Amino acid sequence: MLIERNSYLQKLIARRDNGRVKVITGIRRCGKSVLLFDIYKEYLKKTGIKDNQIIEVHLDEKVNAEYRNPMNLDNYLHKRIGRKRSQLYVLIDEIQEVEPIQNPWLPDNKEAKITFVDVLIGLMNKKNVDVYVTGSNSRMLSKDVMTQFRDRGDEIHVNPLTYREFYSSYQGERRDAWGAFCTFGGLPKVATEATDEDRTAYLQDLMARTYLRDVVERNKIQKDESLLREMLLVVASSVGSLTNPKKLEQTFQSVRQQKLTDDTISRYLDYCEEAYLIKKAFRYDIKGRKYIGTPLKYYFTDVGLRNALLNFRQSEENHLMENIIFNELCVRGFSVDVGIVEYNYKDEEGKSKRRQVEVDFVVNKTNLRYYIQSAFAIPDNEKREQETNSLRRIGDSYQRIVVQRDLHLPYYDENGIYYIGLEDFLLKFIDEM
Repeated sequence: MLIERNSYLQKLIARRDNGRVKVITGIRRCGKSVLLFDIYKEYLKKTGIKDNQIIEVHLDEKVNAEYRNPMNLDNYLHKRIGRKRSQLYVLIDEIQEVEPIQNPWLPDNKEAKITFVDVLIGLMNKKNVDVYVTGSNSRMLSKDVMTQFRDRGDEIHVNPLTYREFYSSYQGERRDAWGAFCTFGGLPKVATEATDEDRTAYLQDLMARTYLRDVVERNKIQKDESLLREMLLVVASSVGSLTNPKKLEQTFQSVRQQKLTDDTISRYLDYCEEAYLIKKAFRYDIKGRKYIGTPLKYYFTDVGLRNALLNFRQSEENHLMENIIFNELCVRGFSVDVGIVEYNYKDEEGKSKRRQVEVDFVVNKTNLRYYIQSAFAIPDNEKREQETNSLRRIGDSYQRIVVQRDLHLPYYDENGIYYIGLEDFLLKFIDEM
């Protein structure tokens, strides 16, 4: 079953024939290739583009291994283009598979490399060629492509399925959709697998054989690969909790009796973020209007991968719910931070004290801002006071929202705080933001 990704399709359509290279980024298996080679290609054909006007190269396939050499790729593409005058569309999958080579005409200059960027720039100089590439590594694509292209490159970042996309394609009973999404995440193939056993096997194999192996090989990690996995296990176990490399180092030493320095952990975290496995949220002092350094929070791009890493043993729905809300806000184009509110109070002895309380998410887009609290359950007034303590102390006029797991009807309380059920938030309200 082909799952529609209409929002991404519209972005590609809007950028068609604009003279820039379209760089489609995202975690492996999130649907980049399907978007480009199935959905967008079908759109092109419906507009009258013929098969011989579309040039495809899938660099992750062994049959095309020779084109991972930039010179071979360049020769192949120029041969296919020839002297054709009709509008041509070049679609290249997993462009980061192209390895830099020494410039043979500058053998004495070890820094003189030929890369895929040279290939793409050469294509852009042809007025009848429109170029699209996909890639799964943010460091290579942002540094080598977007920087060197400056105003000649457009990035379209593709995410795993949102809950609404998953819900619309889910084959089981609708009432079971949230439980499946919370457990197995939003990679498109997961939504079409027949059984939970199939989903489990697919995700565990993908994490071990694709994601971790890709990070190790791409970054030439020399140490035991299991240390990378162990580090990710620690992050996965504490998703949504404040942490930093130093705290993770201490966890390794005290809990796992393993030695991994904070510098190494910091690099590993960067590698995983570059591979789109995880994403960090910084702390923001709301009243002080400034960012705070570490600690910060890490969330998984896909909760199914997080659960697979942990062998589906730690499935605390409150933490997964927070991770899913974070991902949804990012997909909708918001910048997402962890909010901090400081306030003064007097203790039992009458001494002045200062305290920090947390807002789960401070979200911004252009002139919009929302403060959002993720609350799994609010069974009584004491819990309500606890969940809204930070929101009530902010003091500005931006909307404050509590997203509650099983709330059926949304409402405002006496403090002007808006309460909404999780599924209503993900399926309906998010469009109003």
